[in-house]
Amino acid sequence: MALTRASASNAEVIAVRPGSPLAGSVTVDGSKNAALPLLATAAAVRRNVQLENVPASADVQAMTALLQGTGWHVAQAVGRPDTLLVMAPEHPPAVPDLSRASAIRASYYLVPALLALRGSARLPWPGGCRIGQRGMELHFKVYEAFGDHVTVQDAGYAVEVGGQGSGGTVSHALPFRSRGATIAAVLRAVVADRALRLGRPNLSPEALAVLDALRSVGWQAKMNDRLLALDPASTPTDEIPAWRVPGDKIEAGTLACAIAATGGKARIDGIHGRDLVPFQAVLQRLGIPTSVRGETLLVDGSNASPTGRPLRAIATLAPGGLDADFEPPLMALGLGWPGTHLFADSINPGRHGNLLPQLARLGADIEEISPTECRLTGPQRLTGAGVEATDIRTGSALMVAALTARGITTLGGVAQLRRGHADLPGKLLQLGADICEVAP
Repeated sequence: MALTRASASNAEVIAVRPGSPLAGSVTVDGSKNAALPLLATAAAVRRNVQLENVPASADVQAMTALLQGTGWHVAQAVGRPDTLLVMAPEHPPAVPDLSRASAIRASYYLVPALLALRGSARLPWPGGCRIGQRGMELHFKVYEAFGDHVTVQDAGYAVEVGGQGSGGTVSHALPFRSRGATIAAVLRAVVADRALRLGRPNLSPEALAVLDALRSVGWQAKMNDRLLALDPASTPTDEIPAWRVPGDKIEAGTLACAIAATGGKARIDGIHGRDLVPFQAVLQRLGIPTSVRGETLLVDGSNASPTGRPLRAIATLAPGGLDADFEPPLMALGLGWPGTHLFADSINPGRHGNLLPQLARLGADIEEISPTECRLTGPQRLTGAGVEATDIRTGSALMVAALTARGITTLGGVAQLRRGHADLPGKLLQLGADICEVAP
């Protein structure tokens, strides 16, 4: 059965076969990892906000449902399915509907807005990909720095506004550069209308997108590697701000790996070049020509000259470092590339436990050095088999690997892919990948 764009986004199991090198052009959707905190930021500023380039991924849809269930109005612009208008609640429900909060990890971004609206936030433990323990202790320390009271129970947690009052600067230092805790601290400062001095902040593109959005409504933000200084707006603006979700750097990186793995040549539109600098450096180290022109990434796997140099895909939270979500598709690419390559992700300690067994089903020979480190020597010949997308990035990496495996690879768990990508299989199909839907 041929796969159309519509069925690509609805199929539960897809089949992938190796074919011609990928070619043509494709446009990435907005970033799920940026859209989720921006939706929470729209709620935190308590004013009408227009949000553009919003991806239609399942996690984003769950977040908008949470906003609506707690009193915010979310409307889609006429004729613009990727544009939402988020409107502050006038009469919030007596009992908020938080039933979907356990389905996504990003539900914790709503805590500050709920504190402003209700004085308390009671949420189940967040869900998301099962890629190891990713606790919320840093978030709780942030709220305690603002004088809030945190209660932890088996089923979830509660945060209540304390009696510390308003005014004054809140100073707090993170033990490491957590993106979630950084955004939590910023949004808590916004709803409290207080200045913040945050040590060891996360300065990822997703966190910077939140700060850019706040600047548009008058907040002052300055940052360096050591300190983030955030100050309330002196003269708030009355205009409805229009924020744009940045293009999905991880989707762009995954597509680039697929293009390079098949020896193809294609362009990827809708990107922010600066967000891809660490990833682009990895491809160039391997001898894969890439270039950025405006909002376009050009990948030319047809003129690749393998260097044999070892790839070191080490995930880090340091500014300018390699985002952990790039590591899985790079591993799939490395399986077909000459050299002995090292991969490490201590940020998501359970990710390799998901990914490596699935790649092994395709015949991959990967040495597990530790639960967070592995090594492989390429090129390796893979053979199609039945595999499962146990989380978002495992699914995307398996799609890259399947494009070079001999025979047919069937990929189940496509619903996991849809959590982070509106239609990644459809984008690969647009570049010429041989993908079809498997009938139930």
